Amino acid sequence: MHAYSQDLRDRVLRALERGDRPSDIARRFEVSRVWVYDVRNRFRDRGKRCGYQIGGHCLSSIAHLEANIRAWIQVEPDLSLARLCRRVARQGIRIKAAALWHPLDKWKLSFKKTLHASEQERPDAQLARHE
Repeated sequence: MHAYSQDLRDRVLRALERGDRPSDIARRFEVSRVWVYDVRNRFRDRGKRCGYQIGGHCLSSIAHLEANIRAWIQVEPDLSLARLCRRVARQGIRIKAAALWHPLDKWKLSFKKTLHASEQERPDAQLARHE
């Protein structure tokens, strides 16, 4: 879902300033009446004509550990996500493998997803699956 354009917000605010009813404005611009009220209230209460930021403003809970994680992977390139999760937990942050994968992908650190049949028989591979 994308935010409505700034131009639309400005047109809604101008219509409100002219005294048009929110339900008429909503019908004319094909938006919800509630959204018209939200635009009006945001401008009235905070003086803001723009919308809220959508996405991109959350910082990963492990962002400060990036250097450590890179070092761990450099020393042990075959380190599994499960083992990385345990190492991160020792730093005081509990995180699941799926949640850990996203910052690693963002940092361009990739992991081998599947083992070939010959690799699956190795004792270290079997141990990693059960950790």
